[in-house]
Parts: sequence; structure tokens; C-alpha cells
Amino acid sequence: MNVLRYIEEEDLLRFLKSVEVHTIFPLFEGAVETGKITKSSFRNWVVHAYVERKALGHSLNDTKTAVQQLHKLASAIVTVIIIVISLLVTGLATTKVLFVFTSQLLLVGFMFQNTCKTIFESIIFVFVMHPFDVGDRCVIDGVQMIVEEMNILTTVFLRYDSEKIYYPNSVLLTKPISNFRRSPDMGDAIDITIDVSTSVDDFNALKKAIQVYIESKPKHWNPKHSLLVKEIENVNKMKLTLSVLHTMNHQNYGEKSSRRSELVFELKKIFDNLGIKYHLLPRQVHLTHVNMIDNGGLPM
Repeated sequence: MNVLRYIEEEDLLRFLKSVEVHTIFPLFEGAVETGKITKSSFRNWVVHAYVERKALGHSLNDTKTAVQQLHKLASAIVTVIIIVISLLVTGLATTKVLFVFTSQLLLVGFMFQNTCKTIFESIIFVFVMHPFDVGDRCVIDGVQMIVEEMNILTTVFLRYDSEKIYYPNSVLLTKPISNFRRSPDMGDAIDITIDVSTSVDDFNALKKAIQVYIESKPKHWNPKHSLLVKEIENVNKMKLTLSVLHTMNHQNYGEKSSRRSELVFELKKIFDNLGIKYHLLPRQVHLTHVNMIDNGGLPM
């Protein structure tokens, strides 16, 4: 019995239309280059689809919870208004009684004006601004976190060390929020230091080798990149910056870090092949000879 270790386009065409096959085929890593879907790429696609589905489910659930909380608040306000109007229509409440009731209501509103303001700002943040959904990776106050739960008044974040952080939505309304999931393809930068004596030919060979590697990984990197000389420091080191563009945003930070790690390791191999190194400046060392007395161990 022959066991197939990959899936080809012809296999998919038995169940899908040609347009559908051409749409989904690039979703599998390495499928476009080889024309085959391997077991590992199929497994990675299933895991990715599951994670996205799970995040979508949490987002819909929390949105539903927030809408229910808002519905309860609106229902309470409408109920009070209906009761007041009903009392006026039936004549059970006179204008004087209504005036007293309204004045007391205004007094209560004055006492809880900060609470009312907080609730209003939170509603604006959750339903009007809505800068993130559950599962989004965000940066707030310089800290990278994942949105764990959204409510009317608060949002729960999960930090990189799994610590839960609770933010009032009224506070988040005033803060700049970076959202990785909603960002387009994001860039990355790697700082490199080489010896200033590196020849122009070696430098050009370095640029060419980096270009060849990046173009060999079209699923990982955008071909647009740059290798720029930042400065020469202490007349012995030349600082470079390699700027690259991922074919994804940084929502999946593990995948982003893995791609960056592979690129750094490839740079190490390129440096070894080209013999590009960095040497410390020679240092002048002064040695002082001290004669010791044999019997006392004291300097002369």
C-alpha cells in the first residue's frame, strides 16, 4: 500500500474548483515553490487556522458580553423613563411630585458624575473606537500584551510572562495603542558591527549574499531590504543596519522571532564564508618588573 507524503494540485482539483485551488495553495508554506503540500506545512496551516478560529470565537463571545451589559444599562434607563411617563399619564404623579423626583435624580447624578463620565467614555472606547479585539497583540505604555478579555468598564491583558493586567477603558481612551494584528507587513532591523578594514569588495559580496538569501525565502521576506552604514566608531568599527520587511505582521511573535533567528544565523554563516570579522584595537600594556627578596618577600 502506497502512502502519499504530500498533496498536489491535481489532488485538490478533485474536490475544489481551479480558482479555489489557486487561492488556497499559497497558504501552505513551500507549496508554490515545490507544487506540493507537505505534511509539516499542512500541520502548520491547521494549527494556524485553529488559533485564528479560537481568537475569533473569544472575540465574538466578549463582544456579545459587552453588548449584553450595555443592553442591561439601556433597559434600566428606559424602564425609569417609562415609569415616570406612565405616572404622569395616569395622573398618579403631579408636576410637583415629578419636580421633586427630578431634583433628587439630578442630585444623585451630580454625586455620581465621575462614574457616569467613566461609563460613557468606556462605551465610546469599546463600541466607537474599538482599537482591538480579543487575541490581538498590542503595545501599551511600551509593554507588549495580548488582549485576554473585554468588558464595558475594563479590559484584561496578558503580558509576555502570563501576568494579567487590568486596564480601565476610560484610561485606555487616552493612551496610544499599537495593534500588531491590524498592522500591514511589518519591518525588522538587525545591527551589525564589522571591522573598518573590510574591503569594498567584501562589503559588496556581503550585500549580494544577503540579497540571495532573502530572495530565496519569498514566503518569509519581502525582497525590499537595505544594508546601510550608520557610522564609524573609534576608527576601528563600522556599524551597519540591515532593514528587512516580513511578509507578515508581528501578531504571531513566535514565528516572527523564528524567522529573525534564521536570518541572524545565516548572517553568521555569510561572515564566516567571506572572512568578515571584527578586531579589537591593540592596547598598550605597561609591565613593571619588581625584584623580590628571597627571604622576606619584600620589594627592593
